[in-house]
Amino acid sequence: MSDWRPLGGQLAGWTCGQGPRLVFVHGFTQTASSWKPIAALFAADGYETIVVDMPGHGASADLHVDLRRSADMLTSLCGAAVYIGYSLGGRLCMHAALMYPHLVRGLALLAASPGIADERERAARRTADHELADHIVDVGIDCFLDEWLAQPLFAGLTLDDDARADRMTNKPEGLASSLRHAGTGAQGSLWSHLYELRMPVLTIFGAQDHKFAAIGRQVSASVCEGEAIEIPSAGHAAHLQEPQLVAKALADWLHKTVRY
Repeated sequence: MSDWRPLGGQLAGWTCGQGPRLVFVHGFTQTASSWKPIAALFAADGYETIVVDMPGHGASADLHVDLRRSADMLTSLCGAAVYIGYSLGGRLCMHAALMYPHLVRGLALLAASPGIADERERAARRTADHELADHIVDVGIDCFLDEWLAQPLFAGLTLDDDARADRMTNKPEGLASSLRHAGTGAQGSLWSHLYELRMPVLTIFGAQDHKFAAIGRQVSASVCEGEAIEIPSAGHAAHLQEPQLVAKALADWLHKTVRY
């Protein structure tokens, strides 16, 4: 199914299918297209699916806002739904769930952190994020993507030509703005607020992504109704490495847990 229809709003978004609504939010350097293969499976299975370009990315590149303002835009565009976010997108979805719990029917987080609790560590990360933002503008998207994807965090991830071309549509200034406004250093810690999440919460993580596996288990244990699922043979970007397994994990959780 490929009949993606644009939505009107400050945040660029597209919808496909009919039924209970699922919203998919991408990670840093990606665009809405990264979630479309999985979202299309659910659209074919009786759901309405929405994919968005986060501020600083894709068609939302000129939006320079923090995660709280991004959550305003996301929920204004998408309304009541199950929100599913990867990494940066997961941090945005957490903000949406805490700020607008009446709209978030369920929350699925893939390799996403509630932030850095220690203030000095967060300040150091903020400085590093600003330096990296300047570096992106200096070297350009092509060079930066090579550097970004060479990190151990993405070991085992191979992008085909289409996936890389999609990331290349991002602008250096947009990605830099995303880091400055919505990077982990700019974000306040949400750890002490997780108990406020009363909707079903699923955390998904790759078995080889040890840091975020530990975070995911801790998050699922900190909420009222949490579940954690490990994806074998996957790293940080499990939805790109093992899309069928991630889709099944989401489908099983939706069928047994989420109440629309």
